[in-house]
Amino acid sequence: MPASRDSSARSRAASAASSTPEVIERSSAQHGAAMLGPGLQYGGRELDFLSLGLALVLGTAGLPHVLMRFYTVPTAKEARKSVVWSIWLIGAFFVFTLVMGYGVAALVGPEAILASPGGVNSAAPLLALSFGGPIALGFVSAIAFATILAVVAGLAITAAASFAHDIYGQVIKKGRTSPTTEVRVGKITVVVLGVIAIVGGIGVQGQNIAFLVALAFAIAASANLPTIIYSLYWRGFTTRGAVWSIYGGLGSALAVIAFSPVVSGAESSLLGAGVDFAWFPLSNPGIVSIPLGFVLGWLGSVTDRGAESAELQAEMEVRALTGHGAEAAVEH
Repeated sequence: MPASRDSSARSRAASAASSTPEVIERSSAQHGAAMLGPGLQYGGRELDFLSLGLALVLGTAGLPHVLMRFYTVPTAKEARKSVVWSIWLIGAFFVFTLVMGYGVAALVGPEAILASPGGVNSAAPLLALSFGGPIALGFVSAIAFATILAVVAGLAITAAASFAHDIYGQVIKKGRTSPTTEVRVGKITVVVLGVIAIVGGIGVQGQNIAFLVALAFAIAASANLPTIIYSLYWRGFTTRGAVWSIYGGLGSALAVIAFSPVVSGAESSLLGAGVDFAWFPLSNPGIVSIPLGFVLGWLGSVTDRGAESAELQAEMEVRALTGHGAEAAVEH
C-alpha cells in the first residue's frame, strides 16, 4: 500500500511539474521547432488540457470585474458598446499571451528568466527590457500596475455592493435597512476582503501567476456562468436553481482544487511533496465543476416549479429586448 501511494504521488508530481512554465522554457532549447506544434506540454494529458480550455473560454464570461461593466454605464446603448470593447480587448489579450510566450523563449531564454527576481513571473518585464530597453520595461510595468489596481477595484466594488445590498440588506435585514447602513457595511466588507486577499497572497507567494489565474477562471465559470446562461435563455429557471448552481459550482470547484496536485502531492504544490492528500489527478477543476454547476441549476429548477418563474422570465426577456423599465428611451 505505501509503495502504491508513493508511485501515485510521483506520477502526480510529474504531471504537475510538466505543466510548469520552467519545463516549457527548458523545452524551447531541448525540442526546438517542436515547441511550435501541439502536444508538447499536454501530450498524454488531454483531459487536463480540455479542463484548462473550458475554464479559460467559459470563465471570462463569469468574471465579476467583467460582469460589472453592465452596471457602470448610463444606458443600454453604452452597455452594448462596453461589452463590444471588452470582447475585442479580451480576445487581443489571449492572442498576445501566445506571442509573448514565444517571444520570451526566443529573446530572453530560460536561464535568465529563472535567475531573475520573481522567476517565471518576471517573464513579461524581461521581454520588454530585452525588446525595448528601460522605456519599454517602465511602460509594461505601469500597465501591469494599472491592471492590478483596476481588477482589484472592480472585484472590491462588486463584492462590497453584493454583500451590502443583497446579503445584508435583503437576506439578513429582509429589506429593512437604509442606504447609509448599506454603505457602511460595504466599507467594512472591502476592508475584510482586503485582509483576506493579503493573507491569501502571502500564502501563494512564489506560485506561478498564470496558473493561479486559470484556477480563478475555473471558479468563475463554475459558480457564475450557469446562472447567467439559464437566466437569459431558460424560462423555467428558478431561485432554487440559481442558489444550487452558484453554491454547487463554487463548492465543487474549491473541493476539487483542494484535493488536486495544486495543493499537495507534488514539488510545485502549495504544501509541497511532503504532504499528500490529493486524489483528483487533474490540475484544473473545470471539467468537473462547470458541468456540475449546470446540472445543479437544472435540478434545482425542475424540483422547484414556483408560479413566479415564468412571470420573472417574461419580465426579464421584455426588459432585455426593449429596455422597458430600465431607463428612458435613447437615440440609437
